[in-house]
Amino acid sequence: MKFVGDFHIHSKYARATSQDMVPENLDVWAKKKGIKVLGTGDFTHPAWFADLKSKLSEQEPGLYALQGSDSGTRFVFSSEISCIYSKKGRVRRIHLLLLVPSLQAAASINNRLDSRGNLRSDGRPILGIDATEVLKIALDASPEALVIPSHAWTPWFSVFGSKSGFDSLEECFDEYAKHIHAIETGLSSDPPMNWRLSALDKIALISNSDCHSLAKMGREANVFDTELSYPGIRDAIVTKDPKKFLSTIEFFPEEGKYHYDGHRLCQVCFSPAESRSRNNICPKCGRELTIGVLNRVEELADRPPFDKSTGGKPEGAIPFKSLIPLQEIIAEALHMGVVAKQCRAEYEKLISAFGNEFAVLLEAEPRELQAATLPAISQAIAQVRAGQVIIEPGYDGEYGKIQIFGKQEEMPTVQKQLF
Repeated sequence: MKFVGDFHIHSKYARATSQDMVPENLDVWAKKKGIKVLGTGDFTHPAWFADLKSKLSEQEPGLYALQGSDSGTRFVFSSEISCIYSKKGRVRRIHLLLLVPSLQAAASINNRLDSRGNLRSDGRPILGIDATEVLKIALDASPEALVIPSHAWTPWFSVFGSKSGFDSLEECFDEYAKHIHAIETGLSSDPPMNWRLSALDKIALISNSDCHSLAKMGREANVFDTELSYPGIRDAIVTKDPKKFLSTIEFFPEEGKYHYDGHRLCQVCFSPAESRSRNNICPKCGRELTIGVLNRVEELADRPPFDKSTGGKPEGAIPFKSLIPLQEIIAEALHMGVVAKQCRAEYEKLISAFGNEFAVLLEAEPRELQAATLPAISQAIAQVRAGQVIIEPGYDGEYGKIQIFGKQEEMPTVQKQLF
């Protein structure tokens, strides 16, 4: 069965997250987006776990449905943990995504972690615990659990981050690194950037939205053609079978908040080469720049950048498609904000016509789009599909700025092509 999965989200109990992130709304919006399997997020939070336990029932092995709903949405128990600890003389800050095969496994993990920190303080708990210890606890709860380094390259809270990360999975997880079967590439990197590290060839590169609001759901996701079950999903990820793990859906990485280097408060944004020429020092305040994802990838890479004409794509690499969320496309086409009444109306009209957002972005024929919406919107969708977008890269916590229409010479930009 072909379906889309987004495994990393947050509930209303997580910091800086919409209060609309409740099971009933998640169920509806997953269908609207075209997501079949959605992570529950935050199962470590006691109130959220109680809500999930009372409202979800198992339908297929390891997959759950909202009781009384006919949406077809399935949930898989997932949570993110923030590990802050000292290792090899440095403070480490690592976020880990946990996927588990059952409510019972989630409960077991919660019982073990409850004595290690305050699970009630945040949907994504902050624990003074080594990432390897979290991995051990998850595998003790179920050998089928997956522990996946979240947004693996972001500077502050990731396994490879420039501020507090490691140079390899082995350095982080020691002899337990063999149990890491995937990393989450994050919004500021895409598969070709990760292909530059031969050490990552053996594991899967997955993508998730890490959404804190309903509209951001599915901005990155995974496409499978496998059995609709936790074992089916796990097998597709662990084996990297291209017949089962078809592709990932990606942000344009330049749009991510940490793609380039810089200082947000000083409004300084540099490419890696520009940063190196200035010894990574901000020319305005004299402090060290926040080194972004592209720079960090270049630091650890043992391969040149991927080039479609000359190759460099690792054998068995999973394909990907780069997209912009439909609401953002409509807003750009209409020169309005995403919350404008007309933008919302056009969005709902397209969802009604084609069933869900991914059907609009990936499957609808050009002539069908032209008949269903305004010319500017259908043209904008076509340009996004072709990779004809202009992006001012994000840096130091500031999202990149995308233009679908406009003159490329008006600002420093990056022209993207789909692979």
